[in-house]
Amino acid sequence: MRIPGSTILIAGGTSGIGLALALRLREAGATVVVAGRRRDRLDAIRDEHGIDGLVVDVTDPTSIATLAADAVAAHPDLDALVTMSGIMELERIGEPGALDVAERTIATNLLGTIRLVEAFLAHLRTRPAATILTVTSGLAYVPLAATPTYSATKAGVHAYTEALREQLRETSVQVVEIAPPLTRTRLRGEGTDNDHALPLEDFVAEVVDILQTQPDAPQVLVERVRRQRFAAADGTYDEVFAAQSGR
Repeated sequence: MRIPGSTILIAGGTSGIGLALALRLREAGATVVVAGRRRDRLDAIRDEHGIDGLVVDVTDPTSIATLAADAVAAHPDLDALVTMSGIMELERIGEPGALDVAERTIATNLLGTIRLVEAFLAHLRTRPAATILTVTSGLAYVPLAATPTYSATKAGVHAYTEALREQLRETSVQVVEIAPPLTRTRLRGEGTDNDHALPLEDFVAEVVDILQTQPDAPQVLVERVRRQRFAAADGTYDEVFAAQSGR
């Protein structure tokens, strides 16, 4: 991916990693558009940062189709899509509410990603060089027992991304996976002061540095996530899984 001069849509770009990445990519020379569910939040980002925003609910196929049409109409030179939208909720399998959590998580994290790609792919294939960036997690490689469906959806997005990259291998569309480690955001409503988490600004700075220095890389792996990413290959999977489970 070549950042300067690119026009990038970040679905799920109104907070956390998405917004921080939007600001960093703009600093690196890209035109950035963010999308999210809340019009008031999009308006606040426009007023504070001068970044355009579009409304989308990634669990609603009609909303995604409208987003794609509006984004391409407003930005015909759009050449990159980041599928950042995601939710992460604690879940106790077999207990009341667990199935609702699972279904919401699949609809947002996995189906949302697939629907976004389907909605934007035809346009991206018309561009001389385009990029789809999916967002997985270190938990795609070693799951967290407390968030089984979140971990499963991120593993699913990883598999989908690998297959998508192969199907688009002979096209102008590059496919990149970003796999964050535990990062200081409000994803699970725990605040941003977790000492075990990577500071948000450190994460996005490392991500953009990798995109700039390794423009053809299929994965963006910051140093902190590599232990999870390669746990199975390194023979440390059981150790990492147990540590994540608190034992």
